[in-house]
Amino acid sequence: MTTTTVQFLFDFGSLNAYLSHKMIPQIEARTGATFEYVPILLGGLFKLANNRSPMEAYAGIPNKLAYEHVEIDRFVRRHGLTAFKWNPFFPVNTLQIMRGAVAAQTLGCYPAYVDVVFAALWEREKNMGDPEVAAAELQGAGLDAEALLAAMQDATVKGRLLANTQEVHARGAFGSPTFFVGDEMFFGKDRLGDVEEEIRGESLRAARAH
Repeated sequence: MTTTTVQFLFDFGSLNAYLSHKMIPQIEARTGATFEYVPILLGGLFKLANNRSPMEAYAGIPNKLAYEHVEIDRFVRRHGLTAFKWNPFFPVNTLQIMRGAVAAQTLGCYPAYVDVVFAALWEREKNMGDPEVAAAELQGAGLDAEALLAAMQDATVKGRLLANTQEVHARGAFGSPTFFVGDEMFFGKDRLGDVEEEIRGESLRAARAH
């Protein structure tokens, strides 16, 4: 049996990426798919794609910004995400912690790192753009903060994050969360149902091919 792999392009600074992260285990359990977390730098992707964050894009449309909050609150209630809190430091500079995600891949602590940083930002209301705060959160969760912070400065780590960002832009991505099921691209947490449907379709096609 072939397992479908879904690429999930994320930046910790994306609230909708966090909300997607909280839903992914349920989709994996229902479908048998595996989600591959691909760290990207959202600011860099915005520049490449000539895109802007909702805060910038809707800055002059207060009703639109207010509605974005309503939609997020609805999503949180619908899915029982009671740990979620709006981060008072948002927007947070995520350059170092995204480099940290690449570093965590090389250091063998990637899933734990992703969980810790998403929770620190969107549940524990921490300013993870501050290296001292980030170090304390990582160390407090049992990760080797010193090794991670050192690896963030490694040229190979920096280059991998940049390459990831450029590669996904070349495939058509313009923001986060973005999902690739094969060559099919889906953008936004509100497309998770479509992602799940595509996973099932791909599994069916693979079964018929055998």
